[in-house]
Amino acid sequence: MSEKEQFIQKLKKRTKKMAVDVIAFCESLKRCKASAVITYQLVKSATSVGANYRAVCRARSKAEFYSKLCIVVEEADETEYWLEIIQEARLSDKINELIRLLKESNEITKIMTRAKDTAYRAK
Repeated sequence: MSEKEQFIQKLKKRTKKMAVDVIAFCESLKRCKASAVITYQLVKSATSVGANYRAVCRARSKAEFYSKLCIVVEEADETEYWLEIIQEARLSDKINELIRLLKESNEITKIMTRAKDTAYRAK
């Protein structure tokens, strides 16, 4: 397996792990109406990152590749946003896990943004 293929597989696993970890983390949220809405939005965005990254890997054209990559960036950034809301509204006592997830979503956003910018220049 080439270095590029290894990187792609590692990123697929990483985005899936983030989604699973976010789902587990949502169990720690305080029970209230706001948490229900935020949980729904957070789980949607976090799971969308990995699902759309897989679609990026199967893109049939450069245009489709770029389009799907833009969605991945948007969803990763949205995941970070909802985690920030949870932090600022103090909806979880699992601070260490929240900080870890914030860092992970930020790193994935940066990786995907860089890939998107590179793909745009290659058009």
